[in-house]
Amino acid sequence: MNGLQNQAYALGMIETIGFPALIAAADAASKAADVKVVTYQGADSGIVTIYIIGDVASVKASVEVGSDAAKKVGQLRHSHVIARPDDHIIQMVFPGLLKKEQSEKKENKNDKPKDWTKSSLQELRELANSYKSFPLSFEEISSAKREELLKQISKFLAEKGGDK
Repeated sequence: MNGLQNQAYALGMIETIGFPALIAAADAASKAADVKVVTYQGADSGIVTIYIIGDVASVKASVEVGSDAAKKVGQLRHSHVIARPDDHIIQMVFPGLLKKEQSEKKENKNDKPKDWTKSSLQELRELANSYKSFPLSFEEISSAKREELLKQISKFLAEKGGDK
């Protein structure tokens, strides 16, 4: 995921009504080409969306195949591919991704330690993404539950031993 903004890549989205159609779409899309199904978001009334990244041609093919699979299993609402999306779009969909380098610089400062056990899930994800050598990938961090992130962050900081 690092350096995505410097490459020719695309962001694909498939929106369905119901989770089974979404899973079918994600499965078919990930098998159709060399892409990553990065995350999903749910909305009201059973509307769910998956986000796919990869090179432009692969994402277009994956979204097409995934959309067809979603239609067979359930209800497809919309699908769309954005080739070379603007950094603001990526920041909106994947908070913290473009600020990762800035966070790494802040990591080197001797800031007052914060009690991360009281942080929100989003703050924990941003913290985990800010560490260059964090043991979980961006995708794992995006899907991890709050308790798992707290455990991994505590373990990471303990092993780090205060070294910045």
